[in-house]
Amino acid sequence: MSGFFSYAEQTVHYFTRPHERPALAPVGGPAAWRGADLARSDSWRTPLRPAQVDELCRALASALSTGKPTAELTAADFPLPTLAAEVRRWREAIEAGPGLHVVSGIPVESWTQAESETAFWCLGLHLGRPGAQNAAGDLLGHVVDTGEDAADPHVRLYRTASHIAYHCDAADVVGLLCLRTARRGGTSRIASSVTVYDELLARRPDLVPLLYEPFPLDVRNEDASGRLRWIPIPPCCFADGRLRTFYHSDYFRSVTRHDDVPPFTPEKQALIDLYEEIAATPGIYLDMELRPGDVQWLSNHTIVHSRTAYEDEGTAGGKRHLLRLWLSLDHAVA
Repeated sequence: MSGFFSYAEQTVHYFTRPHERPALAPVGGPAAWRGADLARSDSWRTPLRPAQVDELCRALASALSTGKPTAELTAADFPLPTLAAEVRRWREAIEAGPGLHVVSGIPVESWTQAESETAFWCLGLHLGRPGAQNAAGDLLGHVVDTGEDAADPHVRLYRTASHIAYHCDAADVVGLLCLRTARRGGTSRIASSVTVYDELLARRPDLVPLLYEPFPLDVRNEDASGRLRWIPIPPCCFADGRLRTFYHSDYFRSVTRHDDVPPFTPEKQALIDLYEEIAATPGIYLDMELRPGDVQWLSNHTIVHSRTAYEDEGTAGGKRHLLRLWLSLDHAVA
């Protein structure tokens, strides 16, 4: 068995969500936060101390000394004698807490890009099992504007500088390490999908059952065979008192371009419009500016995330650049 999931394996793992029945009462719990409350707290942030940064640097030197390709490294190759306990705390926050944690102080400005890539990959190994992020098998994503046309329905929007609407990724956790910021824009906006659900339940309880029905999801050219154009995905599953949500505004909306997908019913159109209206309500969402050396870990089961459009400096060396990992939490690498 490889140390990482293929794109298909990770997708199946993520969408194998337990389901018992629709939640027809407010779900609540630690994952049902409001941005206005989190903005007044720093419980979801960890600034690394100098001794912890030194530990990361020693771990990186250890990993590089193995001579292994990055994809063959294991958590044991990146020893974290004290930070491993911190990583477990981050994982607990992602799985059973607010669904996010932000770590600052990764010394990317004193590392080469290749060193940052290796360190981020190995840090992810301590948190979970990495997986491919597209049909091409890319394991470590580069979130950077490649100049592709955002209007092209086959283009993944993270490869552009455009606004990205609320969505989840097909992995338990998405991690972003900021290497460089844009000249303007590129703000990360997140919202609790549990809070959005509870608000929707309060406003339009008649629409809530539709979240448990399959929605066609545009594949956007991500099927390696080229034959699959869309797949049916129920946005919500509820079991053992836990709500798990997959939502993808752009891909839910663009799927009607296919001839074999009928237009939304008025009820489903009202549902997605209201869902996104709630998630875009001031006080419910949380905005954050990622700075170089910040790592943002997010649960794709309890958080929807988006990004504002941005402008780069106009030179290749000044482009906004984030590294991205997709992780599965039930299959950590030893």
